[in-house]
Amino acid sequence: MHIKNLNNSTISRNGMVATSQPLAVRAGISMLEKGGNAVDAAIASAVALTVVEPTSNGLGSDAFAIVWDGKKLQGLNASGRSPAGLNPDVVRSCGYQAIPEEGWLPVTVPGGPSAWKDLHERYGLLPLEQVLEPAISHAENGFEVTPVVARNWAKSVKRFSDNSDPACAGWMKTFTVNNRAPQDGQNWNFPDHAKTLTHMLNHGIDSFYRGDIANKIIEFSQASGGHIRAEDLANHSNLWVDPVSASYRGIDVYEIPPNGQGLAALIALSILDKEPVAGQCLSADVVHRQIEAMKLGCVDAYRYIADPRACPDLVALLLNPAYIEARANLMTEIAADPVYGTPANSGTVYLATADKNGMMVSYIQSNYEGFGSGVVIPDTGIAMQNRGAGFSMQASHPNVLAAAKRPFHTIIPGFMMKGDEPVGPFGVMGGFMQPQGHLQIVSAMLDHDLDPQSALDLPRWRVIENRKVEIESTMAPQTVEALLSRGHEISLTDDVTDFGRGQIIIKQRDGYLAGSDVRADGMALGC
Repeated sequence: MHIKNLNNSTISRNGMVATSQPLAVRAGISMLEKGGNAVDAAIASAVALTVVEPTSNGLGSDAFAIVWDGKKLQGLNASGRSPAGLNPDVVRSCGYQAIPEEGWLPVTVPGGPSAWKDLHERYGLLPLEQVLEPAISHAENGFEVTPVVARNWAKSVKRFSDNSDPACAGWMKTFTVNNRAPQDGQNWNFPDHAKTLTHMLNHGIDSFYRGDIANKIIEFSQASGGHIRAEDLANHSNLWVDPVSASYRGIDVYEIPPNGQGLAALIALSILDKEPVAGQCLSADVVHRQIEAMKLGCVDAYRYIADPRACPDLVALLLNPAYIEARANLMTEIAADPVYGTPANSGTVYLATADKNGMMVSYIQSNYEGFGSGVVIPDTGIAMQNRGAGFSMQASHPNVLAAAKRPFHTIIPGFMMKGDEPVGPFGVMGGFMQPQGHLQIVSAMLDHDLDPQSALDLPRWRVIENRKVEIESTMAPQTVEALLSRGHEISLTDDVTDFGRGQIIIKQRDGYLAGSDVRADGMALGC
């Protein structure tokens, strides 16, 4: 895909790294400069992000990746499963009708460290010592906290300061001094985090699941009312998967198949691809059609997406042309309250990397809600995710909580191809905003010929529920007024926190073109 306007994006011939924190970008670039490839750069950036952006991810995160290895696309699902001893009856016995976001109940086995291991073993060129060195250095010696991270850190202090659960007692000790979050520009270090990374370097990343680190997780789980046991960690494994796709304006957009929510974006793009572009970029006609298509994609995703074992034929069913056409026919010029269809047979960080040989990586890693569950394993720096909050408690739902099951996942890396030729990786972190962000940036580039940075800089909208839509206040007033006249219930906001933070790398004839979201602290940097 050749983009004419190169004024706003970063250009590089030999390689590129883009993510939400500058030190993590530089960690990845340093791997490329040492002769490493895009996977080495992705792992170095990802591990560094667990240190320098702990508000969104950590050692207890899950991860997904799409890798273009120069010949084909390969997906990695590194999401963990629920404990074997956890089920809806256990949750209800603890006094909950829905899975809470804090404490041990929402904790699933972290898949992030295993993602680093599997990616490095299959694709990595540099020794693990070099790949982990930037993260260990920042954890030991400290780093300057960046503005967006500082703001989100302060919000989490408010969240956890009143938590009386003994399992969460270590959060304030690990992430505050005198019960306060670090300020913007303050130097901060994580000695326990550094020790854990060093241990994995010396004893293997697998020690997180079947070694000394695993033992610490198990011991604290048993001592503080958790449900993670030795067999839950020891039985963890990732899934190498074929990414799934939908065609949009002649470009194939790829996502990881369920249990991720990438299908929501593919459904919406498939619906919109059936009609011509409705107007100018961010006109009311364009935004209205995008919102309505996205609502249909999301409502189907939330109804049907679950552990791949629970929905083996879902991709084919929901992307079936006849089903897409039926869903598209539901759209009118008036905002609708979406209802899921019936097909026949019925806190996140993102990064993108590319190297001089054409390898590219789309990678995403997350705790889910900020710092996760609030459970911190003593003396390790491991903040456990709360991905289990994505399970349903409804017995008839395919995503119902069950033993050793992967939950519905919000995190989704994206990738674009044109036939057999790679276009590049992209992603927009931010919970349920992610497929909505995918649609908006893909449309901006393919419908309106915007370069990556310009596509990321556009004002965004996000569907809340039914006809409720939140829109960034920088959206043109005439667009907002026209959307109101069509029945959308609009709320404007100056707070960009919930509108995602994305990165894009696009392969050009001679090098790469990239952008990084202004809603985060990061950047795109070439070498």
